[in-house]
Formats: sequence, structure tokens, C-alpha cells
Amino acid sequence: MQKPRSSKAGHGSVEGGRQHLLAEPRRMKILEWLQEEGSARVRDLSAAFAVSEATIRQDLERLDADGYISREHGGAYLRSIPQQVQSMSLQHGQNMDRKKLIGAVAASLVRNNETIIIDSGTTTTQFAENLKSRQELNIITNALNIALILGAIPTNTVHMPAGQFKAPTLSLSGEKSAEFFVGIYAEKLFLATAGISFEAGLTYPAIGDIYVKRAMVKAASRVYLLADSTKIGKVSFSSLGGVELVHTLITDNGITKADREAFERRGVEVLVAD
Repeated sequence: MQKPRSSKAGHGSVEGGRQHLLAEPRRMKILEWLQEEGSARVRDLSAAFAVSEATIRQDLERLDADGYISREHGGAYLRSIPQQVQSMSLQHGQNMDRKKLIGAVAASLVRNNETIIIDSGTTTTQFAENLKSRQELNIITNALNIALILGAIPTNTVHMPAGQFKAPTLSLSGEKSAEFFVGIYAEKLFLATAGISFEAGLTYPAIGDIYVKRAMVKAASRVYLLADSTKIGKVSFSSLGGVELVHTLITDNGITKADREAFERRGVEVLVAD
């Protein structure tokens, strides 16, 4: 399968104040949506991307032909979902070498007996794998796989919110999950993102996660963003807020000098894993 090329903001025209992506960037964002949510209805995609349902059906037909999704009446779903849930593993494995380095650096910032929040995602999963030597951690996470990794350590306490199960990210999400974090205090949040830019901020493929991520940010004294350098400059569908929400960015040595300086001018500490 040939992967659609990654897209950034500005691909397409703007009508009535809404951006209309060209076909290939739009299909890439639809695929990102499905990789995050597992499934989607044609009418929801049509409204989100401000194109006709007929256009969305054509996009889904192409993604189906390329082997990424399976179409169903009124929508589509990601083909890898059943195997992913059965194995309790995340399937998006791009840039894993970078993510492992980032996870190790992030874990070095955690001390025994701390209360921490861990977001779902492939990079935060690598972070969790590096926490196995810590003791007496009080962990709050919306990720089932991370709960299993760290809950297996007898001295740890793991808390999980309620919410809607999202198979592609093995996570719980939505407004019910967000409510769990009201009144919670944690020293540190280790947050994931699909894209980060100085214009759009921290962005994600779907709207549902914004509620819980915003609640996580409010519950934490310090926010660490775990993002490999390929996500810098990338814009996904919905924005959590500006980069100023983050105290520290942990990334890899692919970050440019200009980008690093731009983060630091905005008050964001940058730690480079290499």
C-alpha cells in the first residue's frame, strides 16, 4: 500500500471562511481521523470537511482500494481494529526509534511516589515502558494498554476514567472521561499530540479527545509534551490550544534550530532526546 502524503495547513481554497482541502490532503486527514476513532459516518465527515457526501464517498472508495479501510453503509471503519484490540497493541509504528528515545528521556523526569497523568499514544506507551523500574507511582491514564503495563507493578496505583472506548488508541475518551479529572491534582502530565504548530497549536485528528486532554492539562501542575520532530509543523483536524499550554517539549534531534528557538521564545523548554 502506498501511504498518502502528509498534509499541512494551507492546501486548498477557502470559501465562506472555511478551508476546503484538496483531495489528497483531505484523504490523509480522513485516514488520520479513522486511525484515531476507528470508524466514521459519511455525513459527519462531510460536515467536518465542508464537502459533499458524494465527495466523501469517493475519498472512502480510494482509501478502501488502497487497503486502509473497509466501507460500510453510511461510513467506513479501519481494517486493523480487530487484531489491534485482541493484541492490545498500537499499530501506528512510524518513527519508533525516535519515540523510544523520547520515552526514555521523559521517564528520567519521574521520581518514585509521584502522581502523574499519562495520555494515550505510541510515544507515551514507550514512556510507560521506561517507568517499570519506578515504585509507588500514582498513575492516572485513559490508555488501557498503559494501565496494563504499569498496573502490573504491585507498588503502583492506577486510576482510569470512564468514557467511550476508542479501539485504535486503546483509550477512553469524551466528556465522561473529562469529568473524571475534576478535582484531580497531579505533579506532571505527559501529553501526546498528532501535530504541533505555532499557528494552530496542539492538534488532533478528532474532536472527541479535546475534552479529556483539556481536563488533563487543567489537572496537572506541569505539562510535558512528547512529540517526535516529524509532528512539528504538522496540523491535524482539531486544536487543543496554543503551544503555550506546554511547559516542556520532549522531542528528538530532528528539530531545527529555528523551531527550537521559536518554542523557547514562547516560554517552552525543549529537551532533545538523542
